[in-house]
Amino acid sequence: MLHWDIISKLGGLLFVNLILSGDNAVVIAMASRRLKGSLRRRAIVWGAAGAVGLRMVFAAVVTFLLSIPLLRAAGGALLCWISWGLVREDDGGEEGVPGGDAAEDSGKGVWDAVKIIVLADAVMSLDNVIALVGIAGGNLWLLAVGLLLSIPLVIWGSTLLSALLERLPILVYAGAALLVYVAVEMFFEDEALRGLLAPLADVEWAVGLAAAAVFTTAAWGWSRLRRA
Repeated sequence: MLHWDIISKLGGLLFVNLILSGDNAVVIAMASRRLKGSLRRRAIVWGAAGAVGLRMVFAAVVTFLLSIPLLRAAGGALLCWISWGLVREDDGGEEGVPGGDAAEDSGKGVWDAVKIIVLADAVMSLDNVIALVGIAGGNLWLLAVGLLLSIPLVIWGSTLLSALLERLPILVYAGAALLVYVAVEMFFEDEALRGLLAPLADVEWAVGLAAAAVFTTAAWGWSRLRRA
């Protein structure tokens, strides 16, 4: 019975973590899309590994973290800022320095992508970790195994998305819109803002869609203005 209980919990951890990691895979793909070949693979692997490590840290202190007022709201604002930076990369704002050392620029590009991946995952993972800890029954060793086993699948999904974004750059705006929608959800879930936003609770999805639409329109307009 204990054996099957562990297997069922592990299966549940893998399944739920993959579902909850959809937005994280979008961030990984967007952050690494400008890199090529082995550099992209390195950024995806290191970013995913760093993100999983952070989730383990959060699992140990998740109850305390989520009780901090305005923490989710600050995370939502930070996620919007990250989304804006990812969209701006397609406007030429992140070009390398002419005449610079190629190896140094490549290494910097990988490191920059890894930092974005880990930072965004840290922002989005707080609520996800609550669900994962619940499924694991508070067993951190079981949670660690479940997260580690999910890394290859997250990496595969991120690699596929990154290749798709390279072929269809317009999808970058769709990815940024998704992250803004997640950011709005974080505002609504913040303890300090819950009472203030209560009148809009029933239309939270509409507020999220409106915010994503406004953000996407502003980002597209800014891109057109810079190119002009």
